[in-house]
This record gives sequence, structure tokens and C-alpha cells, in this order.
Amino acid sequence: MKILAINPGSTSTKIAVYEDTTLRMQCTLRHSVEELSQFASVADQFDFRKELVLRELEKEGIPVSFDAVIGRGGLFKPMPGGVYEVNGLMLRDAYHAPRPHACNLGCLIAADVAGRISGCRAFIADPGVTDELDDVARLTGSPLMPRITTWHALNQRAVARRYARSVGARYESLDLIVCHLGGGISVGAHRQGRCVDVNNALDGEGPFSPERAGTLPAGALIDLCYSGRFAREELKKRISGHAGLAAHLGTTDVPAIVGRIEHGDEHARLVLDAMIYQTAKSIGGAATVLCGRADAILLTGGMAHSDYVIAGLTERVSFLAPVHVYPGEDELEALALNALGALNGELEVQEYR
Repeated sequence: MKILAINPGSTSTKIAVYEDTTLRMQCTLRHSVEELSQFASVADQFDFRKELVLRELEKEGIPVSFDAVIGRGGLFKPMPGGVYEVNGLMLRDAYHAPRPHACNLGCLIAADVAGRISGCRAFIADPGVTDELDDVARLTGSPLMPRITTWHALNQRAVARRYARSVGARYESLDLIVCHLGGGISVGAHRQGRCVDVNNALDGEGPFSPERAGTLPAGALIDLCYSGRFAREELKKRISGHAGLAAHLGTTDVPAIVGRIEHGDEHARLVLDAMIYQTAKSIGGAATVLCGRADAILLTGGMAHSDYVIAGLTERVSFLAPVHVYPGEDELEALALNALGALNGELEVQEYR
């Protein structure tokens, strides 16, 4: 099976071509601020990014002939995880998504490219709005603000399946805690194939991270909102963007922060240790969701390359379950494997509605 995987990000579009599980081509198409500034909205970038993908395939001598094209899932309405065939309703919702983000273009580009090929199917898989929460996990102390999920569903689930294969088990038979350590940090409690609780890693829940503020004191946040110091959009950046390590230390570069610590910067040590501490608390909370019966704790994402971060987390949480580390992320491979599973009948193809 020949599969094209497409992952649009804020300033790049990543593509890969697989034949079954064998990678044939992979590249990252970078987009400058100047290039993207000509577009009034993210949706307006569709033709620009699609043509770049087609030109790159032509440059690499790869014919536009695939069994499936799979794009990164967008920030649509909440839905269960899994593989979805792109349909008209999904395309409409992608154009009018409540949260503008480049990932919304994934299904649009996939559908356009697949539409050029007889018999080719277009998919998405495990979008960031995947919602499989237990009902008890949805409630907060205010009926006005139920919990919602925005998290690293694609990578968390791919890592969980990878671990399951390594121990000769099925993901659906295991209870796992998966922690994605990236620009945002998401901690998911995976109970036998469903992520039944996970924090909103985008805009205000869980541990603080390199770019996100995480959970904040509600009263102080309300006072800040009415202080007149910041406009609405600036306040949003103080939650997601210029927050976390970036706000405290002026950088999101964890190796550089570790370097400062090694040169005696005790403030840098305190801030990084606080992030590790809060992340460990979230992992501990996920363990209570699973009633203390986690088969393993899986640490993944870019910060999983940091020995300092991994050592600090492992020291605090290893008493809960064995800790396994999967540094980085490979969302293109995860997308391709989901498409392959859908094509060969191993994974159910769901309908977006």
C-alpha cells in the first residue's frame, strides 16, 4: 500500500511517503512569516500549501498515485479517537473551525490530492480534539465551564501502541499513563484503548510547560483580566505562547536552560524543577484515574531527549509503574500506520458526523 502523510504545522508542512511500513521519502517544507503574512486566514493558506506538496512530490520523482492520503486532524468538534474518512461535513467544519490552526488544513489537502487518484481514500486520525473522557471527568466546579480536551492524541496513542507491541500485548488490553513533553505538556490516562482523562494542554490546564501556563489561580487570573494592563489577545498569549518557561526564563530551549543550571543559575533550576514537579503531580493524578493499576508510564515528546527532565520525572513517579521513554515524536509515521491499518482492515474507519 502506498500512502502519503501530510502534517501541516504553524510554520511548516511535513510530508512523507510510505510503502506499507517502509519510509520512501520524508521532508519538511518551511514557511516564512513573510510568506504566510499574505494570507488573511489560515484557511486561505490551503492552495499555497497544497501546491508546495505537489511540487515536492514532482521534484522527488514520486507520481501522484497512492492508495491513501492521510492528513493531520484539525481542531473541529470533539470526537472519539481513531481513523476517520474525510467527508463533506469534515471539510466544511475545517473551513469554519472555531480555532484557527494549520492542522485544520490536513483533511483539506488530503481530500484534494486523493480526489486526483482513482480509488484513493482520504483520512485523518486521532485529532487533537479527540474526546473519550469518562463522564465524571468532564465536570468542573462551575456548570459554565465543563472540561474540554486539546492534547497530543496522535503521538500519545502511537507511543502507546508501540509500547504494547514491544511487550506482546494489545493497546486495548493495557492501562497506561502517557505524558507528552513538548511545547505543551499533556498527560493522558489510557484505559484499555480509550484515553479516559487528559488535560487541556493548549490553553490552560495541567502543568506549565515551555510555552503554556497550565492551571492558574482562578481568582488572580480574573483580577488580571480586569486590571486594564493587558488586552484580550495579549492575555491569551500569557496563557499559551509567552508563558511557562518562556515567561519565567525568556527561552523554551531546555538544553540551554540545563546549561544555565550547570553554570550555577539557581533561578533556572527552580523554574525547570517546578515544571517537572507539576508534571509529576499530573502523572500521579492520572494514576488515581486508573485506580493505581497502571501497567506503565510512557514519556515522549521533544523534552524526553533531556536527561535532566527524564531523571527528575522518573525519580518522582517510578514508584507508580515502570517508566519507559520514547524521545521525540513521529506524527508522520503515526499517520501512515493509521492509514495502513484502515486499508488492511485492522482499524475501523469511522464516519465524521
